[in-house]
Amino acid sequence: MFIPISDDNSDRKITPVVNYVFIVINIVVFIILQKAGTNHAFTYAFSTVPAEIIEGKDYITDAYYQIDKATGAKFLVPALLQTPIPVYWTILTGIFMHGGLAHLGGNMLYLLVFGDNIENHLGHVKYFLFYLICGALASLSHVFATFFQGSNTLIPCLGASGAISAVLGAYVYLFPKNKVKILLFYFPLLVPAFIALGFWIVFQIVSGLGFLGGNGDGVAYAAHIGGFISGFILINFFGGRKKLITTST
Repeated sequence: MFIPISDDNSDRKITPVVNYVFIVINIVVFIILQKAGTNHAFTYAFSTVPAEIIEGKDYITDAYYQIDKATGAKFLVPALLQTPIPVYWTILTGIFMHGGLAHLGGNMLYLLVFGDNIENHLGHVKYFLFYLICGALASLSHVFATFFQGSNTLIPCLGASGAISAVLGAYVYLFPKNKVKILLFYFPLLVPAFIALGFWIVFQIVSGLGFLGGNGDGVAYAAHIGGFISGFILINFFGGRKKLITTST
């Protein structure tokens, strides 16, 4: 997989304050509230649990081992603790938490590279709403994919990947020809956004075909795909492409 380094910001006119705030919130939540991933009580209390969203009630369970039907792998299903807020709010709280430092670092890199362009296009308020709404839709994509796939609905889901996928979807729609500098097997390349991010979404779809619920390898591919589609579509309602200004003589 490629690693984005930078993109074309030549048309940026505003400081992406909201994007920076989102990055800071994610880092603070992981380091302070999640205690760098060691505070399982907080993490599993505020993660999105599909069963809780579907049934509208809080689940409290013990940890146990389960064997994945698709891969045969044995994995630990974490204990679910009491959620001190209405369970539906975890659709949003879950998008500000991460499972590890690499998970956090990768997500924040993508948000740093691509999020500023979307905020510049939409403005601060619209970008704030766009990010949260698409993040919620991404979480719901995972919830319903888990249910319809017959996967374990008690496995919690967390991470900003779904919301960031929406940013990528909006980016491809708005700036398909923007040059993006990436590292591919340690080699720097400059490619159009539609190629770089198109490759990314194809990878998500192919990887998720076997286990859209995300239980097979611990990745919620349905949230990535749902977020990308949400961002690609909803950007029209939030701003869409800029109209060309022409004059006639």
